[in-house]
Amino acid sequence: MTSTLRTLAATSAAALLLALAACTATPSPEPTPTQATAGAGECAGVTVVVDASALELEDGDPSQETCIQTDDAIAASDALDQADVTTEGTVDYGDQVVCRVNGVPAEDVALPQPDGSDYFEACEGMPAAFAYWSLWVQPEGGEWEYAQEGLSTLQLQPGESLALLFSLNGDPGAPSSIS
Repeated sequence: MTSTLRTLAATSAAALLLALAACTATPSPEPTPTQATAGAGECAGVTVVVDASALELEDGDPSQETCIQTDDAIAASDALDQADVTTEGTVDYGDQVVCRVNGVPAEDVALPQPDGSDYFEACEGMPAAFAYWSLWVQPEGGEWEYAQEGLSTLQLQPGESLALLFSLNGDPGAPSSIS
């Protein structure tokens, strides 16, 4: 029980850190990226990954990988816009906490809790510690790491990748490598 509480506390702390880091917004220059579907891991700009595979939804996996062509740094929020990825925040924290990505998980989707009961995400406060979106960055040729800033302040360089990963009951623990 103690390890479960520690895990829940650590997950909640990580989500809160992401939310607080996103609170300071600075304007960013407007690059002129164009959208293209990423293929074979080749992207001459920034790769945007949405991984919702943990949800196993009836109407298919809404995961996607998109290459945003840019020669300049781009704000993470702008990269998501270019990739046609929408995020929804919460009532308590606004867009500083990501609750849904492209409408997933929908409010009527039952998410299995560790105890076997169902949970329905209403996006009122912090998402449940066992079912949440996390933000990751992968430098060119590097490993995935939790983002140290939120969507509104995070700047991405060409060659980097950005991932929004939905984890359910700890799975997956990190984004898959882009091939």
